[in-house]
Amino acid sequence: MAGVRFAAVTSEVATGTVTKTIMQVTAASNQRVVIDEVGVSFKGVSATDAPILVELVRQTTAGTMTALAPKKLHEGDDETLQVVSSHTATAEPTSTDVILSQLVHPQSGYTWQASFGRQIQVKGGNRLGLRVTASVGVNCVARMVGEE
Repeated sequence: MAGVRFAAVTSEVATGTVTKTIMQVTAASNQRVVIDEVGVSFKGVSATDAPILVELVRQTTAGTMTALAPKKLHEGDDETLQVVSSHTATAEPTSTDVILSQLVHPQSGYTWQASFGRQIQVKGGNRLGLRVTASVGVNCVARMVGEE
């Protein structure tokens, strides 16, 4: 790791009413990435809608998604970011392990921040996805913050 901090942040993404990966981060080959913050917020309109299942998952395929360029948190860093990200799956990636899981009200949001030394490591060439399962379609904004 070069110590370059990054953030991948979506614009508004529609959840739909099926399980959908709304964001994915892929570590470059032979270069581990650590994720220390994940967040999602929803733009629901009804206080009586059912909670949305939010899961952070390891994924073995890319699925079909739209490219999303992660940004350096410190613009003075000279190194080029190697990590890539994408959003809004139209063909769902293959997921394996669920790392984190939370039910979130559709008029609310959720942020997970790692305590020191407890970041999620993404091995070189591997993927980490943020997926949601909603009973009603709402828009959301998601982010993953980390270091490579």
